[in-house]
Amino acid sequence: MKKILILSDTHSFIDDAIRKYAKSHDEVWHGGDWGDVKIYDELFSINENLRGVYGNIDGQDIRSENPKGRCFTVENVKVLVTHIGGYPKRYKPDFKERIIKEKPNLVITGHSHILKVVYDQQLKHLHVNPGAAGIYGFHKVRTMVSIELNNGKIENAKIIELKK
Repeated sequence: MKKILILSDTHSFIDDAIRKYAKSHDEVWHGGDWGDVKIYDELFSINENLRGVYGNIDGQDIRSENPKGRCFTVENVKVLVTHIGGYPKRYKPDFKERIIKEKPNLVITGHSHILKVVYDQQLKHLHVNPGAAGIYGFHKVRTMVSIELNNGKIENAKIIELKK
């Protein structure tokens, strides 16, 4: 069993709450728009099991460490991550093609700053957009998501609300 912290859209911001959660999870996954490579470096110093993708605001320093999209398997759960991918029934066409090809159990996107955790009945996966963990943007509540992966199962999904 692995406990996973999913966050996105930090936009160059990190605080003690993010640090605390990053320490308490087995892995940290970032859905893009890090903002500054210092966020990547600090999260990696807290938890070396850090995976991410770059977002539309990220420069070459972030892009050199993180791909546009990433597909991997943890605890027999196949995961597909990208920053701008859309939502169930409204995926970007190229991302939908990748979902169909890869057949992930878990799809993670960022960008919208809107928290969503929903099962995609059509494409048969859990879709997670963790909202925005940073302080910049229109969102009123900073959010992240915690999940547990256990031998092919996604369990104990929890929404984490942070002070803005």
